[in-house]
Amino acid sequence: MKRMIGTGLLVAAAAFAAGAAWAQDTVKVGVIFPLSGGAGPQGQHIAESLDAMATMINDKGGVMGRKIELHVRDDESTPAVGVSRANELIGEGVEVIIEGWNSPVTLAMQPVIARAGILDITAISKADPILSGEGNPLAIRFNSSNALDGAVIAKYIVDQGATRIAFLTENDAYGNGAQASIEAALNASGHAYEIVAVEKFPFDQADFRVPLSTVKAADPEITIAINANEGLGMPALIRQASRSRLPGTLVSAVGTVAPSVIEVAGEAANGVVGADIYFPQVEPFASNPVNQAYVAKMQEMHDRTPDKFMALAAAALQVWAMAVEEVQSFEKEAVANRIRGGSFTGTLLGDVTFQPNGQLDSNHYLFTVVDQKMVVEQ
Repeated sequence: MKRMIGTGLLVAAAAFAAGAAWAQDTVKVGVIFPLSGGAGPQGQHIAESLDAMATMINDKGGVMGRKIELHVRDDESTPAVGVSRANELIGEGVEVIIEGWNSPVTLAMQPVIARAGILDITAISKADPILSGEGNPLAIRFNSSNALDGAVIAKYIVDQGATRIAFLTENDAYGNGAQASIEAALNASGHAYEIVAVEKFPFDQADFRVPLSTVKAADPEITIAINANEGLGMPALIRQASRSRLPGTLVSAVGTVAPSVIEVAGEAANGVVGADIYFPQVEPFASNPVNQAYVAKMQEMHDRTPDKFMALAAAALQVWAMAVEEVQSFEKEAVANRIRGGSFTGTLLGDVTFQPNGQLDSNHYLFTVVDQKMVVEQ
């Protein structure tokens, strides 16, 4: 068995066999996520998760009788690099590309992959134009959108009766879109509020002392941190917010606080409020036998309990394989049309339905970090 996770390396999810016969019995799946830099640890975990799911599928006979062969690339959280890696995978003849941690990278890759006639599935990136833009007319996304997330955070603010709101916002398509969605949902609710501070920063920033000082002086009741750099930026922001004695409650944008963030942030994460769409040991996922098998496979192969990001990527591969089997074709349009607006039973996420625009419907669960663990509201 050979499994290699890294830039430009093939992650083989089945035992190698010699010669052309082996190549004819495989189907190439492209994978593009950051494997280095601030989001590198999360991207590597996603690659491990796809490895586990590919093994599960291959152990049951593969896809249309062919074993999955993962080709993993590092986009370095940079749009130009992502485009280059997409072109590499196109040249290697992949049937589908599962991608997307940073929205700007996804948006840059979409038209390149679409023009090549290859199905492009976004696992994580959240920007609304990923589904509404012209870059990928057959777009599919597994993570919740900024618009859906904004409504969840806005409801929390309304339920708390908070009126003084501050934003610490990543200054890119994802961050600005997330903030706009929260504001739009607040405005639609009719709740009276004031934005007392807005501080913006680039994706790779790790020193937030100056913006936190400005926010602290504004005395907010709730500060919303929108930071997708979960390997570096978000843990640093949480630690520095704690040290600065930031008033009120620090609320993370949906899906930006995972167990890996809490592990790095340490005790400073206690009290942070967030929301997400998958928790491996919380209902309805805990009793789902497919999820149980997936979690066990991750622990067996990589000694890791999956978080939401890993699960969404694995679900993307699983649903793609299910769609291919149903339509009995790897052809991009046939598979995309089966997924978009369709429903699937027996996935690791349970029974799932996609909107006609390719967005997976999701349920959100609020949590608070207590004793460095995510405690989900039931």
